[in-house]
Amino acid sequence: MTDTGRQPVRLGIGSLTAVVVGSMVGAGVFSLPGQFASNTGVVGALIAWVIAGTGMLMLAFTFQALANRKPHLDAGVYSYAKTGFGDLLGFFSAFGYWASACVGNVTYWVLIMSTLGAWVPALGEGDTIPAMIGASAGFWLSFLLVRRGVREAAALNRIVTVAKLVPIVVFIVIALTVLDPQVFADNLLGAPDAGPLFDQVRGTMLVTVFAFLGVEGASVYSRHARRRADVGRATVLGFLSVLAVFASVTIVSYGVLPASEIAELREPSMAGVLQAAVGSWGAVFVSIGLIIAVLGAYLAWTLMAAEVVFTAARDGDFPRIFARMNARDVPTVALLGSTIFAQAVLVVAYFSADAFGFALDLTSALALLPLLFAAGYLLKIAIRGDGYVPDAASRRSRPTEIVLGAVATGYVLFLLVGAGLELLLISLIVQAPATLLYFFARRENGRPFISSPWDVVVLGVAVAGAVVAIVGLSAGWLAL
Repeated sequence: MTDTGRQPVRLGIGSLTAVVVGSMVGAGVFSLPGQFASNTGVVGALIAWVIAGTGMLMLAFTFQALANRKPHLDAGVYSYAKTGFGDLLGFFSAFGYWASACVGNVTYWVLIMSTLGAWVPALGEGDTIPAMIGASAGFWLSFLLVRRGVREAAALNRIVTVAKLVPIVVFIVIALTVLDPQVFADNLLGAPDAGPLFDQVRGTMLVTVFAFLGVEGASVYSRHARRRADVGRATVLGFLSVLAVFASVTIVSYGVLPASEIAELREPSMAGVLQAAVGSWGAVFVSIGLIIAVLGAYLAWTLMAAEVVFTAARDGDFPRIFARMNARDVPTVALLGSTIFAQAVLVVAYFSADAFGFALDLTSALALLPLLFAAGYLLKIAIRGDGYVPDAASRRSRPTEIVLGAVATGYVLFLLVGAGLELLLISLIVQAPATLLYFFARRENGRPFISSPWDVVVLGVAVAGAVVAIVGLSAGWLAL
């Protein structure tokens, strides 16, 4: 029986901040040295973090502003797209965010298996049959844990968030201690064949998107907030903390090994860097920290993925079965669907030449559309004055929020260009078939599948793009 009327568990700013930090500090931070070194040097990395930090800070402020202006919208990314741009684009935003979270969870288990593969050769780099079996077991054990309840999962997430920051901070301190000025200087411009600086920076953009996914976590989970104002504060506080950590991990690594050697390290590359600095115990130390961090991030993302689907089903944009909840305030069907989806992506990733890289890029591409709609919605309401009372405070904040929305929107558009047409087409293979869910949801609620000419255009582009991608994969000019 669907039940959406019970009082949800209430979380304070500490728990909400832990959700933001917990969802961002996961697989991404442990792969940053290798992912950056394969694209650029110190200068390019600094430029990339300035761009990414500024852009993502604008997005963090965007979610803070939207939480203040539209406090009744309690599903973050999904509800902003639906309210601002209509039911169909709201559905695509919800599904894209959900799919991004599910695919992101695949990267976590691939990285865990790759980490263990350093001691268990059968696991390879997370791309073998035993690794796939191990990752599958992880999916379903996590499903059973999260089913126990939001309060229990949130409490565990707070503990894990603190625990996983310890090895990262230790890595930064040790890398600074052993930093070789000559090696650092040699890495300023990256490898000789790295290409123009602009291309180097662009090559890191999807990596930064993947690293920062989760900045919107508090807004997604805002129906559980004890105070609505805590949502925006948790978003900004969590983001600034994580930005400092990510930039530090990347830059100090360039003082330990040549960029070409860092780029060749197996994932997690942070383990290889610390091993070069202090010996084999460094790799073990980082590997333990990674497993703790990834499990925490996986928990946070599993919660957020189920939350978005639950809210979409509650609002009639997903089949109503996804709104079913158990006695512990957990949307169990949405959680089950998330686990099944991740399991399917894991099987597909197995056939990719680089399972971790494929899942990382696809996660980032799927997340961009929901972020674009959120930024665009702030720009829209700020220009129109929607949600602004006629007082001095609103007159001061409205122009600022117009600029904020414009910069955030422009940043996400830049990321879409950086992602490239190939990856965007592949993401449509995931998005287009999902319109069947929208069709069934609309029929359940007695609403038309097509409600405007704009819907026809959106559906046409999605289906055509998916067909082109399938043809490209068959012909060989697109590759996973």
